[in-house]
Amino acid sequence: MTDVSNQRVGFVGLGDQGGPMALAIVEAGFLLHAWARRAQSYDALGGAAFERHDDLASLARAVDVLALCLRDDQDIRDLIEQHGLLDALRPGATVVNHGTGDPKENERIGAAFAARDVRYLDAPVSGGRPGAVARTLTTMVGGEQSAFDRCQPIFDSFSRKVAHMGPVGTGQLAKLLNNALTMTNLKNAADVFGLAHQLDIDLPQFQDLIAVSSGSSAILEAIGTQIDATAAAHLQSLMRKDIEHFADAIRDRGFDPSEVRARGLGGADALVDLANKLARRADAL
Repeated sequence: MTDVSNQRVGFVGLGDQGGPMALAIVEAGFLLHAWARRAQSYDALGGAAFERHDDLASLARAVDVLALCLRDDQDIRDLIEQHGLLDALRPGATVVNHGTGDPKENERIGAAFAARDVRYLDAPVSGGRPGAVARTLTTMVGGEQSAFDRCQPIFDSFSRKVAHMGPVGTGQLAKLLNNALTMTNLKNAADVFGLAHQLDIDLPQFQDLIAVSSGSSAILEAIGTQIDATAAAHLQSLMRKDIEHFADAIRDRGFDPSEVRARGLGGADALVDLANKLARRADAL
């Protein structure tokens, strides 16, 4: 594996998940460069040592690896079209997209970078903010093997599991399949807990029981603890976006996603209500 401990890593997207990821990169010994539109975004890095840039172009010119943790593919298009990212990157650099998006669009973005002799990895992560803080994310990567090898030590700084899935786009495919499972599991939980509620069963107690039984799932364990009603409302919109990306990707490859899409949307639609039902009392946490 390539030693990149002296390489300069740029980071854009210091949000709830990206902030802890960037901090993990710094604390692993990498030289971090950061740019953000809002000054308060830098607070996520606390007292860590990093170089702050006033614009994206100066950051892009300075780094060997540029990590992006943004909401969707259009945010990357905005960096290319409005902030001159393609022109600023040095040949031989690597761009890593940690956001969740459309596999085909990531292939197109990757081709645009390749035309400038810049490597591109789609590397979405699973685990949310709690996983980023605990450095236990799962990172699913698509792209050239050499670029993956170059960046794996960076991924290792915030991940429990890192997997190279194949060419550009396959990281997104793996993440969308994972998210489809999460959302359909959520629909199952909403249906069963809805019945339990009608049967006057104590739902938090029932959740504790299921947590150590065969009916458990990661999403069910998170609701009411890591995911409160406020977080659920934010996650709900992301889930709806991701299930549509999933459906588009499956259709693009000649398969029918309709049943999984319908159950996934049902799970997303039920998230806030289920989080309210499973809200934990502060003294029980």
